[in-house]
Amino acid sequence: MIRSMLRAAALATMMMLTPSAMVLATVPASAATMKLASATINDVQHEWQKVFAAELAERVGDAVTTEIYPASQLGPIPRMAEGVLLGTIEAFTTPTSFMTNVDPVFQAFDVPGLFKTPQDVSAAIHDSTYRDRLETLFLDKGLRVIGAIYNSPTVVFTTKPVTTLDGMKGLKVRTFATPMQIKPMELIGVTPLPLALSEVVPQLQSGGLDGLLVGMPILTAFKYYDIGKNITDLRFAEIVSVTVVNEDWFQAQPKDVQTAILEAGRAAEMAVFQWGVDNVERTYGIWRDNGGIINTLSADDQAKMEESFAELAAELVAANPDVKAEYDQLKALVDEKAAK
Repeated sequence: MIRSMLRAAALATMMMLTPSAMVLATVPASAATMKLASATINDVQHEWQKVFAAELAERVGDAVTTEIYPASQLGPIPRMAEGVLLGTIEAFTTPTSFMTNVDPVFQAFDVPGLFKTPQDVSAAIHDSTYRDRLETLFLDKGLRVIGAIYNSPTVVFTTKPVTTLDGMKGLKVRTFATPMQIKPMELIGVTPLPLALSEVVPQLQSGGLDGLLVGMPILTAFKYYDIGKNITDLRFAEIVSVTVVNEDWFQAQPKDVQTAILEAGRAAEMAVFQWGVDNVERTYGIWRDNGGIINTLSADDQAKMEESFAELAAELVAANPDVKAEYDQLKALVDEKAAK
C-alpha cells in the first residue's frame, strides 16, 4: 500500500511537469505503437530489441508497430526511466542498476560476486520459476518485465593506465546509479559519479571524469578508444539488463497482444544470450585492434578487492530485507546450477 501511494504521488508530480504525458499514454490499442528505448547501440540490448520486434511481428502482424530508439535518442537514462513510468515511452531496456531509484530490489542483481560468469546469470534469470516471478516483481511500480538478458562484465575505462588498487585512489569515475557500484568504488578510494551515459564523453574531455565503470561493449560501440586506450578489467560483477514495459499500456492491449508480447520477450532473451556472450569477446578484440590496452590487477590485488567487496555487499544486502530476499533467491539458483 505504501509503495503504491508513493508511486502515485511521484507520477502525479511528474505529470504536472509533463502535461503531454497523459495524451501520449492513451494511444488506442487498435493503433498501438510500442517505442523501445535504450541508452546503447550495437550491443546486446539493441540486439534484444531488434529480435523482439521481429518475434512480435510474427505473432501479431501490424497490430503493434514497434519503433526502436537506441543511443539515448529519447533522452538520457533518467528521462527514459521516467518516460516508461509515465507511459510516454512504452518500453525501456537498461541495466538493472539504473532502475534502483524506482525500486531498491533491482539492487539484488548488482551485488558484487553474485554472478561470476554469463552462465551464472543465465542460471538465475532464465530459471522458469524465477522468470515467472521476475515478470511481475515490479507491478506495484507500474512496470512489467518483458525481457531479461546477460549484458557484460564490469570494467573500468581510464584516461591513464591503472594496474593496481592503489592506482584507483582519487580517480573520479562514472558509475551506474546503484549502491552496489557506488559503495565498492568508494571503498577502494575512487570518487564515484553516477551519470547518464550521454554525459560521460564531455566530462572525460573536460577533465571532470578520469574514467567510467562500464560494460565492455559500450566502449567499442561508442569508440572510446578514440578518447583513451586503457581499461582495467576488474570483473567483480556481471551486468544484467531488463526491458520494462509500462503496465497501464500493456493492460490496454488485447489479450492476444499481451500474450504475444510476453512470448516475444522470452523468445528474444533466449535467442540473444549466446550472441551477448560472443559479443563481449568480440569487443575485447575490437578494443585491442584499435590500440586499446587491457590491464588487470595482480592476483593479490584481485583477491583483496573481491574479499573487501564481498564483506561490503553482505552489509548492503542485509540493510534492506526486500533486497536480501531477492538476492537470496538469485544466489540459491546460482549455487544450485554450480553444484550440478
